[in-house]
This record gives sequence, structure tokens and C-alpha cells, in this order.
Amino acid sequence: MPEKIISLEGADPRELFGPHNSLLERIKQAFPKLKIIARGNELKVVGDQAEISRFEQHVRSFLKHLDEFNRITGEDIDNLLVNNVPRTDGQDNKEQVIIHGIDGRPIRARTANQARLVQEQEKHDLVLAIGPAGTGKTYTAIALAVKALKNKQVKRIILTRPAVEAGEHLGFLPGDVREKLDPYLQPLYDALRDMIHYKKLSTYLEDETIQIAPLAFMRGRTLENAFVILDEGQNATVNQLKMFLTRMGMNAKFIVTGDITQIDLPGKHQSGLLQAIHILEPVSGVSIVYFGTEDIVRHPLVRDIVNAYGRENDNGGNNADEDKSENENTKN
Repeated sequence: MPEKIISLEGADPRELFGPHNSLLERIKQAFPKLKIIARGNELKVVGDQAEISRFEQHVRSFLKHLDEFNRITGEDIDNLLVNNVPRTDGQDNKEQVIIHGIDGRPIRARTANQARLVQEQEKHDLVLAIGPAGTGKTYTAIALAVKALKNKQVKRIILTRPAVEAGEHLGFLPGDVREKLDPYLQPLYDALRDMIHYKKLSTYLEDETIQIAPLAFMRGRTLENAFVILDEGQNATVNQLKMFLTRMGMNAKFIVTGDITQIDLPGKHQSGLLQAIHILEPVSGVSIVYFGTEDIVRHPLVRDIVNAYGRENDNGGNNADEDKSENENTKN
């Protein structure tokens, strides 16, 4: 009797099979003429060849739904079996959703400037997203990168940050080089975990479909067929940012995010992002999106804190001078 092994293509079987295999049993009931056996990341199917082909087609539609929405329910399976089209939520305007995160949560632009970032990256290969902390610059950029990967517009995602000490001393942290650098890259991992299931994310990281590395590791590379994000761009020096931007290869999208009010570069180093804003603004193919305190989507206090520090700086606050004096005294 014909049989076939169907791979689940990196999907988490627990998501497709459901709690206590409840969804798998639902699928089996729809194909009573087939013997269906779950074996890890595979399904073994035995029965009539035409029925096996029909079953495989539906499994592919289940996997596609799971990949797009990061969840699948019994109702979704029923709709896919009958119509090959999942049920859609009438309140969920698909055009406004960037991707669906873990548990099917829609991730969409939450402010006007987040929406502008979405629009500008569709029209430009290089976008600078400038604004204060908590405005969702990096989170939105990563969602756009994940969307491009899922839609096969790019083959990989590359996320990077300058490894700049913001008051802490990198050399005194425990562990090897990777363990020292990982804390600086943790916000990027956190965003990805909101958008890609752990097992699939682990696979992407292992096969380098998604790469997360310090900015210095970009030197000498040509980044093609990739969605590349430089986070904390204000802490890249002029030479570092020029090096990064000139890595752009064919079919590449670059987004640089940064907060020019939180520059942690030591000594007399100039922020490459500050210079880039000035010299790249007239360049065709480059867009600059400015975020403001009205875009802050964290705790309501964050907006008040950012505004308070802004007023202090406008009034000639001397905090920066005190920090500089303290650093000089430490060196002496």
C-alpha cells in the first residue's frame, strides 16, 4: 500500500498537533481512509495515493498558516479543510498588520511615525530612523525584516549594534568574547522571540539565516539578499558607519536606528549617525524618519522622563560636563 513521509519543514510539531494532540486528532478525523502516524518532525501517511496527495496539500496549507500567523486553531483547520482559506478576524485589517507574532498576536505600526517607517522602507533601500528611547524604532524595523524573510523577499536577516560601553566596562564582564557581547545584543534577541517561535528561531540562528553580531564583525563583508538593521547607530563612529553603509549589496534593505540624545562614544569621537543625517539627506534612495516623544509606546512615564531630560538640556544642564569630568578624573 502506498505510503509517504511528510516533513513539517522546521515547524514546531506541538503547534500543529495541539495540546494533547487534539488538532492532530481533528486532522485524522478528516481523513478516515488514511493511517496517519506522527514521528517527531514528520508525518507518516499510509493509504490511497490520491488521498495521500490531498492530505499532503492540506498539510502544506496548515504549515503556511502557522508560519504566517504563528498559531493555528481547530477552527482554522476546519476552514482550511473546507475552503483552503483560513478564517479572518473582521476587526483585523490585514493591510495594517506587519506580521503576526507569537500566539498570533498582530504586530502593527502603533504610531504615525512607525507607520511612516513601514511606508518609507517599501520605497527606499536605506532608511534612518531617528528618535528617543521607547518609540518602537528597532521593534518595527525587526518586524519588517521578519516579514521580508517570511515573504522570501530576502534570504537572511542581519542585526548589528556597536559594542560601546555605556557606563559599564566591557573588559571586566565575565566570560569569553561572545558572552561579553551578548548583553549588548539582548534587545535584538528579545524582539525576535516576540515574532518567531523558539524552535524556528534557534534553527535560523544555527544556520545563520538570522545573524546577530557586533558592528565590527561587518567589516569586509558584502551583504546581499539581506535585510540589515544597525541598532543604536548613534554609537557608531564616522568610519564605522561609513564602513557599515558600504556593505550594501544587491537586493539589500538597510535600516539604521538611533537616538542622537544618547551618544555613548568615548572621548572626542564624533557620532557617525549625526554626520550621516547631514550628508545623506539629499541622496536619492535614502529616507530619514524622525520619531518624537509622541511616538513613545512604553510606560507613560517614559515620555515624561524624556521630556524632562530634554528641558534640562535646553536649559543648559551640566550633566554631560560632570560625566566628562568624572571620566577624566578616573583616567588620572
